[in-house]
Amino acid sequence: MDAATSLRERKKTATRLALHRAVSELAVTKGLDAVTVDAIADLANVSRRTFSNYFSGKEEALLYGERMRYDRFLAEIRSRPARETPWQALCRSACVIVESLAAMDPVWIAQMRLVRRHPSLAAHQLALQSTVERELVAEILARTIGERQPDLDELLRARVLAGTFLATVRAAIAVWIDDQDHVSLPDVLQDALRHAAQRLH
Repeated sequence: MDAATSLRERKKTATRLALHRAVSELAVTKGLDAVTVDAIADLANVSRRTFSNYFSGKEEALLYGERMRYDRFLAEIRSRPARETPWQALCRSACVIVESLAAMDPVWIAQMRLVRRHPSLAAHQLALQSTVERELVAEILARTIGERQPDLDELLRARVLAGTFLATVRAAIAVWIDDQDHVSLPDVLQDALRHAAQRLH
């Protein structure tokens, strides 16, 4: 990648982040239903057309932060030692990401609550998680069988593992959001993953 391309990519990332932060701020302060694309674009200091070039709607823009966290998580999995089993790589990668969020962003917490209250957001989040699940399946298969085509049993095992892992993480976050004054997310996540591991063996 040359310098000009790198600069363009950084500018695009900065614009996406600005739009994400704008919609997050507006949704938390006004409620998602009251937020318009024009208001998001104005707060981010871009045009409505620019918004449309980056996101299909306010829901996708709001969940961009979650997409970034998933991307960091996938990158962490790929960096894990080959000797780790898929479940070990998934769990240790998740713990690394969560530990890096030690100072939890109150806007992110409010965003998670918004997702639980708005069916439209929940639908977008489900679509995002479906995409991530497919990516996790690919990583699990790469770790277990390499580049060859999986047979039906191998594919099924990978899908069950990926689905179980994502459901466990969602459960841990839901429990933590409801009781965050008394428990930490890293502790809840580790407990949830331990319970899931017991069911898998």
